[in-house]
Amino acid sequence: MTCGQWLLTLLHERYGVDTVFGIPGVHTVALYRGLEDSGVRHVTPRHEQGAGFMADGYARATGKPGVCLIITGPGMTNIATAMGQALADSVPMLVISSVNRRDTLGRGQGRLHELPSQQQLMAGVSRFSHTLLDPSALPEVLARAFAVFQGQRPGPVHIEIPIDLFDAPVASTELSPPARLFRPAPDPAGLALAADWLRAAKRPLVLLGGGCVEAPAAARALVERLDAPTVTTINAKGVLGRAHPLDLGANAALPAVRELAREADVVLAVGTELGETDYDVVFDDGFELRGRLIRIDLDAQQLVRNQQVALGLVADAGRTLALLAEHFLAPLSRGGAQRTADTLAALNLKGDPAFAPFVPFYATLGETLPDAILVGDSTAPVYAGNHLVSQPEPRRYFNASTGYGTLGYGLPAALGAQLGQPALPVVALVGDGGVMFTLSELATAVEARLPVVVVLWHNQGYEEIRRYMDAHGVTRCGVDIQAPDFQVVAAGFGCQAVRVSDPAGLAQALASRPLDAPLLVEVNAEAWQQAVTCDLD
Repeated sequence: MTCGQWLLTLLHERYGVDTVFGIPGVHTVALYRGLEDSGVRHVTPRHEQGAGFMADGYARATGKPGVCLIITGPGMTNIATAMGQALADSVPMLVISSVNRRDTLGRGQGRLHELPSQQQLMAGVSRFSHTLLDPSALPEVLARAFAVFQGQRPGPVHIEIPIDLFDAPVASTELSPPARLFRPAPDPAGLALAADWLRAAKRPLVLLGGGCVEAPAAARALVERLDAPTVTTINAKGVLGRAHPLDLGANAALPAVRELAREADVVLAVGTELGETDYDVVFDDGFELRGRLIRIDLDAQQLVRNQQVALGLVADAGRTLALLAEHFLAPLSRGGAQRTADTLAALNLKGDPAFAPFVPFYATLGETLPDAILVGDSTAPVYAGNHLVSQPEPRRYFNASTGYGTLGYGLPAALGAQLGQPALPVVALVGDGGVMFTLSELATAVEARLPVVVVLWHNQGYEEIRRYMDAHGVTRCGVDIQAPDFQVVAAGFGCQAVRVSDPAGLAQALASRPLDAPLLVEVNAEAWQQAVTCDLD
């Protein structure tokens, strides 16, 4: 067995990998030897950045690492953006790449796809980057990668294999079972102290981040026993279920929630980095915690970033939530549901003029496809959806508008989510500006017969940046861009497409979507806003 074949065997039989994303190249041809018989499905995107975004969407929708096979040099610089997004959001992603022959590394000979140090470049967008120099070390290096995914704060891992090793023979192919890794439990004394503080609190507040998605039941149990208003960040949507009476949603940057945060005497923050794109999207550093802050995170360094912590527990979020709930055998009664309701009433999200066009937009999506996974790019409907959307379960709403904040994410990430969750409808929410970064992945959707609905909000350019320029007295430049005829482009890819201008048209398009092919629904933003305004009048 060659090193390349051994890699595929280990991924599939030891770690259960069933799907990989990649574009074959001259430096990875040997890696594809035997792939057709390996039990692993290969999906070919049209750009390596698309491969990374697909792996990201697959991982977020399933909880399993997304795996990519990428060529040396330009393939790696192409996927670096997707790895940066995954790193920012703690998404498990394994990127296997080729690299030039061992005897040429670092010599600057002008070899095909050569970089001065590919490993050094990729180390900046990964939890670790490793160059395999001995085929016998492959099981150990893969074990390290999956230890990151299972045992610590996850993120991308990069393993590069010199091209002269892919066909190298492997001396031993003994397939031992993978290690069973358990994340750390909280220190009992620290847990007891946290429970004491929360029990004595008069105005508690809970902040749940993406680190809680694997433990929705434990999160709900604790929140309900604490009777505490709870912020669920964008990546934690659905952790408490749809429209839970203690859920404030991802609205920490809005005035009424900020006031609640300032008044809280004890704050419990679990699996959240307390970053500005979740708590300060108006970028004025106005999210302030004055009470005692208890933080729970797998990453010890994260416990002391962004806000002053009073008590930190380095531990798994789900296990800690469950153990902490055991300290409260009977639910406390502190008016949490009423405080939450009063705060949401003060927010008046559905009455906010900024969100008005998108209230019927998400109402239509919710009525027509109530179980859909919503995958978003950086675009106006997504910015509004971050505040408006409530999902029944975690892993049903994610986008690239937070953290790294890349464009082009929505379409390929939705394809990855659909591959990971074929029984659920998947909707990609994109804008006419951002979708142009990865529009070619429509070809992948058609080829793989993926029934993703691509809802394209067409507002003639980069509307968010237009508003920023206007607000800061900068003459508009580079934002009123020319868009193609998306109906013609979709047809060229073999994708069905339709234009709509109001909620009724959107509902009809969604209800008649094909179940074995993608559908592009182009929404005329100007006409939609006029139709919604007329309905309100």
